[in-house]
Amino acid sequence: MKLLRLFLLLLTTFAASGLEAQSYPSKPIRILVPFAPGGSIDVLARLLAPRMADDLGQPVIVENRPGAGGRIAPEAVAKSAPDGYTILISSNFLAVIPALYKKLSFDPTRELAPLSQLIATELILVATPTLPASNLQELIALAKAKPGQLNHASTGVASQLHLTMEVIKHLADIDVVQIPYKGDGPALAALISGEVSVAVLPISTVSAQVRNGKLRPIAVTGATRSASLPEVPTIIESGLPGVEMSGWMSFFAPAGTPRTILSRVQQAAAKALAAPDVRERLPALGQIPVGSTPAEFEAKYKADVETFQRIVSNAKIAPQD
Repeated sequence: MKLLRLFLLLLTTFAASGLEAQSYPSKPIRILVPFAPGGSIDVLARLLAPRMADDLGQPVIVENRPGAGGRIAPEAVAKSAPDGYTILISSNFLAVIPALYKKLSFDPTRELAPLSQLIATELILVATPTLPASNLQELIALAKAKPGQLNHASTGVASQLHLTMEVIKHLADIDVVQIPYKGDGPALAALISGEVSVAVLPISTVSAQVRNGKLRPIAVTGATRSASLPEVPTIIESGLPGVEMSGWMSFFAPAGTPRTILSRVQQAAAKALAAPDVRERLPALGQIPVGSTPAEFEAKYKADVETFQRIVSNAKIAPQD
């Protein structure tokens, strides 16, 4: 009798979940952005939202929730109802923080459901023009000849840019000192002025300065050359195997959101990413459209969490409060 009651309860639960998924969406959907308006994540959210609304038949509202180093919006989504009406857009910062913080008010690996990788962001290692190194091997040789005397700009401890440089340093066995700045803009200005030697930055941030000679391109960090700077080799091509780093921007939902709802949102996002005007605009921003399925992104997210745990450990970055 107990087994029968359990079976009926499960049947009722699955039926209710199926009906909810079939009627989805029946009201506006919110996309929470962890940072202030105007940043690259916010721009992508606002680019996709109206096109997703057309496909889903409901308004898609972009809502900025900045603060606490980008942790307020993810926590709000993690604590939301798992019904598909509150979605998070975030960077691979969410794959870094499990290894970085001593204690979090939420667990991104357990309380958030990976929904879709929207885009991959291209990164490039660049140098100030006065540095006597024009390629990666010359840079490594210079750093070995002057251990601890070269420095690199970052946008903060354990940012994507910092950790990518840490991978390069670890594999090349070089000592280059980190100088943190409050954003891509100040880091770029420091590079151009010669205040710092090198930096890993988004291609979208530096492409104009590379083309006009204000910065010297060393290598891109992805698996393939960038369409926006095809003459610049990859780090792997430059003789340092094992460096294949790119950023991402992705959708997450609260854990427990029905798979059918996750798939419906992913399909709308993929359709928006495939729109001709969107596909034309993204490369200029240094972004490659992806639109992966929930299962594909879940596998990537888990792998990235493990990767960043190794990088943070190798770099001996102290846990943050």
